[in-house]
Amino acid sequence: MIAITLGEPAGIGAELVAQLAAKDELNDCVLIGDENLIHQSIPSSKSLNIHHVPLAVPHQLGRLDVSNAAYVLETIKIAAMGCVTGRFQAMVTCPIHKGVINDAGISFSGHTEYLAELTETPKVVMMLLNQVMRVALLTTHIPLKDVSAHVTDTEIKQVMKILHQDMQSKFGINQPKIAVCGLNPHAGEAGHIGREELDTIIPALDDLKRQGMDIHGPIPADTLFTPAKVKNYDVILAMYHDQGLAPLKYAGFGESVNITLGLPLIRTSVDHGTALDIAGKGLADAGSLRAALKLAKSCVARSQATFAG
Repeated sequence: MIAITLGEPAGIGAELVAQLAAKDELNDCVLIGDENLIHQSIPSSKSLNIHHVPLAVPHQLGRLDVSNAAYVLETIKIAAMGCVTGRFQAMVTCPIHKGVINDAGISFSGHTEYLAELTETPKVVMMLLNQVMRVALLTTHIPLKDVSAHVTDTEIKQVMKILHQDMQSKFGINQPKIAVCGLNPHAGEAGHIGREELDTIIPALDDLKRQGMDIHGPIPADTLFTPAKVKNYDVILAMYHDQGLAPLKYAGFGESVNITLGLPLIRTSVDHGTALDIAGKGLADAGSLRAALKLAKSCVARSQATFAG
């Protein structure tokens, strides 16, 4: 059983789920959200499994309301705790709006960090993937001016170990080939454009190589994210959010999946936001949600096979 959270009620989450319901793709799924919202959005919802979480106030498509911020977080919490207790085998999340949650007075930086807090997981890794590439992030939702301070020996080693382990357990790649981006232009150009590569990144990667990891880099990001090089690696580790996700989304926006590595549960998500501007207009494309559900099921099947073995 896979839990699907509907996300921000003013956005396109329910529309995306409706498209999957119309093609009978929600077998063995539970929708976590307000049942009235679900019934309004999905004509066939009477036959679906629903865990009702009431909205604080009626939703209006395209218009955010801080009153419903706690509702959004409650749906995520129910899905996550259901995975921890074994009620659900995985969770798939529709898009949320970080801004309105913070406007409601709740400190919130994203699904990834919130799930880590809920499950008391000290370190998680955000990774997105599509048919072209897999990209994991060393840092996620922090200001660009703070990235360099977070590129530390400890951070690199923790992220790389989680990435290596989950590429094995969730994707069945016994010896993943991992490429690592440099932080600075030209990967620092031997220290002339920054010393993070020489002082921190290279020594950390050398230690991990001695532990048996197949690591390549640091490689300048402007040449690493080219078709000829991307295809040579199982996954790429980017130093910061836009460095990795801009090329990934260019290569497959609307068809990519976000997966949180390092958690004691399987969580996948769409690669896009709430799309408030098109909510309710019949323009939303469920391609990314469909891919997220497919990946969740694949990870569940692999984990069950591993457990049985």
